[in-house]
Amino acid sequence: MTINRQWLLAARPHGMVGPANFEYREAPVPTISDGQILVKNRYLSFDPTQRNWMVDKPGYLPPVALGEVMRAGSVSEVVESKHPDFAAGDLVQTTGCWQDYTVVAPGQGPMGVNKLPPGVSPEMMLSVLGITGMTAYFGLLDIGQPKAGDTVLVSGAAGATGSVAGQIAKLKGCHVIGIAGGEQKCQWLTDRAGFDGVIDYKSENVSDRIGALCPDKWDVFFDNVGGSILEAALNHLNLYSRVVMCGGIANYNNIDPAPGPNNLMNLVTNRGRMQGFIILDYLPRAMEAIEALVGWVASGDIVYEVDIQEGFENIPSTLSRLYTGANFGKQLLKID
Repeated sequence: MTINRQWLLAARPHGMVGPANFEYREAPVPTISDGQILVKNRYLSFDPTQRNWMVDKPGYLPPVALGEVMRAGSVSEVVESKHPDFAAGDLVQTTGCWQDYTVVAPGQGPMGVNKLPPGVSPEMMLSVLGITGMTAYFGLLDIGQPKAGDTVLVSGAAGATGSVAGQIAKLKGCHVIGIAGGEQKCQWLTDRAGFDGVIDYKSENVSDRIGALCPDKWDVFFDNVGGSILEAALNHLNLYSRVVMCGGIANYNNIDPAPGPNNLMNLVTNRGRMQGFIILDYLPRAMEAIEALVGWVASGDIVYEVDIQEGFENIPSTLSRLYTGANFGKQLLKID
C-alpha cells in the first residue's frame, strides 16, 4: 500500500528553528472529490518566511497549527484529477506542503494550482519565475520605483530575491551595490550578476563600506535583512529615498526581539519612505512579472542560482540552511 510521508509541526520554535521542531508521520494517500486534484510533490521551495508561519500570532497567512503538515510551495505532478482543466502527468505549481501527496484545487490555498508554462523547469518555476522572482520584480519596481541613474542598495543580495532585484535595477540603468556574506557569494554578485560593488558583512564594516561605495548616498534600499544592516543603511540615504521592506531574516530566529534602528529620524529629515509589501497581493499581476523575467533570463540579462538538496528525510534540516547562510541561491529540495 502506498503511504503518504509527512513532516508535521511538532513544537513552535524558540530561537533557531531545527529538526526538533518537526515530527515524521506516515498517513494514507488522500482521496479526491469532484473539482479536486491529487498531486505528488516533486520539488519543495524553502523560504525565510516559513519561520514566521510557525509562530502562533496573526500574520498575512494563518500560522501552521501544531500537528499540521508544514506549509511550503511546491512543483508537483498530477496523479489523479477530477477537474476538467488538469490531467494526470501535468506539472503544476501549488502549495504541496511537506508530504508526498496533497489534494489541491484551483482558487484554494495561498497559491491555488497553476500549470508550468511550456519549457519551464521546476527549478526555474520555484526560483526566478516563482515567488522569489516576482517578489523582486514588484518590490523593486512598484515600491522602490528606481529611475535611471539612481543608486540601489540590496541586502541579502546573493539570495534568491535580492540577486534578482539587483539585476533588475541594473537593467533599469541604476548603480547597484549588494550586501552579502562570504567571499564566494560576493564574487558571484560582481562576476556573474553584474553588481557594481559588494559589501561582505562578515568581514567589513557595513556602514563604512556603504559610505565608500555610495559616495552620493543611495536612492533605493531593497532590504531582506533588517536589524543592524538596516541601521547601517539608514546612515546613508538620499533625499526622497525609498526603503523596500521585503523581509527581516536577521531577527526571524531571535529569542528576544532585536533593538530597532536608532536612526529612523533620518527618514524624516531626508523625506524618505519605508514600505512593506506581501507578494500575495500581486498574484493577479503574476503574468506581467513572469513574462518580463522569462525574457530577461532567455537573453542572459538575469542569471540565478539554485541550491538543491535531496531526500524526504532531509526536509527539516534543509529549512535550517536558510538561517545559517549555508545555501547559495534559491533553496530547493528534490523529493526522492
